[in-house]
Amino acid sequence: MARRNLTAGSIPAHFRALAIPTAIGMVFTTLYNVVDVYYAGMLSTDAQAGLAISFQVFFVLIAIGFGLSTAMGALVGNAIGEGAVSETRISCQGISFALIVSVLGIGLGWFFSPMLIALISEPGAYRDAANKYLDLLIFAAPAFLIAFGANGILTAQGDTKSMQYANIAAFFANLGLNPLFIFGLGPWDGIGFNGIALSTLVSQSGVMVFILWRVFRSEAMQGTRRFRPEWASFSEIAAQALPASFAMIVMMIAGFVVQYFLKGFGGAAVAAYGVALRIEQLLLLPAFGLTGALLPIVSQNYGAKNHDRVREAAMFCFKAGVALMLVASCVLWFAAGPALAVFTDDAQVIEIGKSYLHVDGFILPVYVMLFAINALLQAFKKPGVTVWIGVYRQGIGVALFAWLFVRVFDFGVWGVWIGIATAVVSGLALSLVLVELLARRLIGGLFTHRAADT
Repeated sequence: MARRNLTAGSIPAHFRALAIPTAIGMVFTTLYNVVDVYYAGMLSTDAQAGLAISFQVFFVLIAIGFGLSTAMGALVGNAIGEGAVSETRISCQGISFALIVSVLGIGLGWFFSPMLIALISEPGAYRDAANKYLDLLIFAAPAFLIAFGANGILTAQGDTKSMQYANIAAFFANLGLNPLFIFGLGPWDGIGFNGIALSTLVSQSGVMVFILWRVFRSEAMQGTRRFRPEWASFSEIAAQALPASFAMIVMMIAGFVVQYFLKGFGGAAVAAYGVALRIEQLLLLPAFGLTGALLPIVSQNYGAKNHDRVREAAMFCFKAGVALMLVASCVLWFAAGPALAVFTDDAQVIEIGKSYLHVDGFILPVYVMLFAINALLQAFKKPGVTVWIGVYRQGIGVALFAWLFVRVFDFGVWGVWIGIATAVVSGLALSLVLVELLARRLIGGLFTHRAADT
């Protein structure tokens, strides 16, 4: 499989080629999860609740997988840009790293998941359902982690279509396997709620096999292959992956902080936030695709020392992302109510949800800038900076400003939304300062241009 040379040719054309498949793949990933929620709802409220709290625990593995994907995207992309022979070595080590972490994940998950479930649930049917569900789902850890890591290798080579095809196929497989495993066929009665976990295990294993097949056919794997673990390579991968994973976990913690402040305004406020987040995530899909494409483009060009193309790619991503999100903001301002009504018919939930989405509309362009800066920092192999930005924005900032606007200024539920917005905007200001200071040292500046430090 021929790789895409991102160090030459039109930057906008590279973005179109990489971002569109990424966004489409994310759409089908979202639909995949909707299918699980739908079938859990057909079984019982306890099943749906069990699915929800199970995901919160399994999200830790998803975060590790995300970190591994960005790590491999940056490391392999840099190696390709440098023209180094090490791309095969680091690709093989990434796959070995994912396999070992997967085995550890199964062992740790088996012993510790009941404790984590107990922290976020009360004794009863839904906790029992969650524990049984995770007992099976934990064996899908290799499928998720290896697929994430292998996809990072493909993305570094400019291939985002493989994961798009895999996500589309997984969605349709999940759509058919869920009812088969839950309700059975003919004389077989199925296995009930755990059928959702089995469907995930089978379909995601298929994704892993397909992505690995594409990786082994790619140019990055045509050198001498060494899968035996090497401490130096593992340390390099971990140093790049763990900060990105931790940043995602911080994001999850921020959700708990928001829920803490919302619970004082009743269940309608909590429900409104949950529904509004689904709508927000759909609107952000183009931004995810665009900033996801920025990582391999910058990685290859940074490795090749094409600093002007790094700046060009960053500026294109900023401008295109802000333009897209301004359009989304306008749509959100007028369509917030009807969009919420698709998910709920509770008038109070819709009204509170509209208040969040109207504030959120103003910060959608800020989000895309933050995502782009995170991609740049990963490509520069400086992921630790993203952790400090995340700790401030999603930890300290959200808690501080929500407390200020809710408890001190007494803005009510609007105080939570304004607190989130203030944390996001101030987080962008911090990000811009940090990325420019770093870029001046590495590439002679992002917004300014001078000789890079040697």
